[in-house]
Amino acid sequence: MSTTAEQPAPASAQRSGIPLSVYVHLPWCVRKCPYCDFNSHRAPAELPETAYIDALLADWALAAADEKRPIDTVFFGGGTPSLFSAGAIGRILAALDARLGLSSDCEITLEANPGTTERTRFADLRAVGVNRLSLGIQSLDNDCLSALGRIHGATEALAAIDDARAGGFTAINCDLMFGLPGQTHARAMADIDGIIEREPGHISYYQLTLEPNTPFYRQPPALPDDDAVVEIFEHAGERLRSAGYTQYEVSAWAQPGKACRHNENYWRFGDYLGIGAGAHGKRTRVDGHIERSARQRWPTGYMSVAGRPASIAESRLLDKDDACFEFLLNGLRRRAGVTRNDYEQRTGLDWQALGTTLAEPIAQGLVAFDRQTLRATERGWRFLDTILAEVLP
Repeated sequence: MSTTAEQPAPASAQRSGIPLSVYVHLPWCVRKCPYCDFNSHRAPAELPETAYIDALLADWALAAADEKRPIDTVFFGGGTPSLFSAGAIGRILAALDARLGLSSDCEITLEANPGTTERTRFADLRAVGVNRLSLGIQSLDNDCLSALGRIHGATEALAAIDDARAGGFTAINCDLMFGLPGQTHARAMADIDGIIEREPGHISYYQLTLEPNTPFYRQPPALPDDDAVVEIFEHAGERLRSAGYTQYEVSAWAQPGKACRHNENYWRFGDYLGIGAGAHGKRTRVDGHIERSARQRWPTGYMSVAGRPASIAESRLLDKDDACFEFLLNGLRRRAGVTRNDYEQRTGLDWQALGTTLAEPIAQGLVAFDRQTLRATERGWRFLDTILAEVLP
């Protein structure tokens, strides 16, 4: 852990102006996908729902102990959160609200797998307060879905979108992947056209990557080459823009007013408390220092110590270099870039000094920098790694 003298220290009075989100990790899936490197585990025959929710609530008391800010957004991720009952989700939301309060317009997102949902479940989730769904569609091509190890097919994927609407949801995100095993340009365009036709407010469109410690990494499938992937991404972007979607982040497209506030809080270096097995958190402490933390990863081990300091597997304070790098790592993914107010408030660092640090990428035309904003240029957006290398700790 870095020494206190090295920490950026925004005035504690400014802490109240930094939004607070909550991430809740529900770690079980019906089956682990071969490309997935998330902290997810195959569900046992009988899901320990009550025991796990009890552990989450104990964890919440620990995580929120010195917090007073209301909660602006909540995100249930996994794993497959839709394996849990609406009653269990309602218990968690009631506990969050009782301790800190959910803001009047709190965005509450839950990830759902089309293979584990149906119309009645959606209506029940809406009734307990969930107001945004993120559906893991991934593809509308049955061959590609099979290659990805998904438990649903195209019919179930499209039905999930319709059922979500019938269940009362107006805020829906569809996750869609490209660069898939066996995917041709025509198949990729059919995927994007099929999703656009259903008109979800938000589409997360991201490339399949082969992550270490996954079956796909150990035995890579045959994927489209780099040129084909670039062509798919560019042509999909053209279709999304023509349909009224705006790319507000590298992998995020939204209709007007439908951007994901929870993810925006991550990208703008806001604060979030993470509860659940392996959950990560980032918060500005009362003394102004920035702390990152992570819970124990294994569900059984986590449940045995939840609510006690032993449940925290990692905790560290960010020094000035870390804070600068992490702020830009997230913020430069946004089309709008970052603002001086966010940078100075959320890192405690000097804006003008940032201009000096990035002098080379500015001179190369990779970033545009003025008194109030910093953003990657159209060219620079393709070379974010080059820009970030200038501030790599």
